Amino acid sequence: MRIGLYPGTFDPITLGHTDIIERATSLVDRLVIGVAINRDKGPLFSLDERVAMVESECSEIARRSGCEIVVHPFENLLIDCARDVGATVIVRGLRAVADFEYEFQMVGMNRALDASIETVFLMADARRQAIAAKLVKEIARLGGDVSKFVTPSVAKKLAAKYGRGS
Repeated sequence: MRIGLYPGTFDPITLGHTDIIERATSLVDRLVIGVAINRDKGPLFSLDERVAMVESECSEIARRSGCEIVVHPFENLLIDCARDVGATVIVRGLRAVADFEYEFQMVGMNRALDASIETVFLMADARRQAIAAKLVKEIARLGGDVSKFVTPSVAKKLAAKYGRGS
């Protein structure tokens, strides 16, 4: 069984994330979505809220693709998380050249820690390349329309967080 790990903070999960998840399901038999606890980033949504959003947004993808999708919170090194879940491949999404520089460094460090775990990069769909969760939160905080960047369910959760919920 090929197991892949797609890590991120998912604060919140965006259409860019789900695009990468959907395409990653064709590469592996089980895709583990690693939801990073990452206290340093000070997430808007709690870990439980982020895990629930990812599970909800991925259930239909799993059904359509036939790939098992598992959501796994983690706070340790990415490479240790990959070992913990039995992943042989780490899936990373790239939006722009700026992403590549950081990811290039991460791959080098991860390979030094465990050369048996490969990293695969998937380019975000052209319509999704500008989407960044940080910017989505900023737009939502200022009362803007985030419907082009997240699902209606996530948009509603963002609105509620910023006191604009129904």
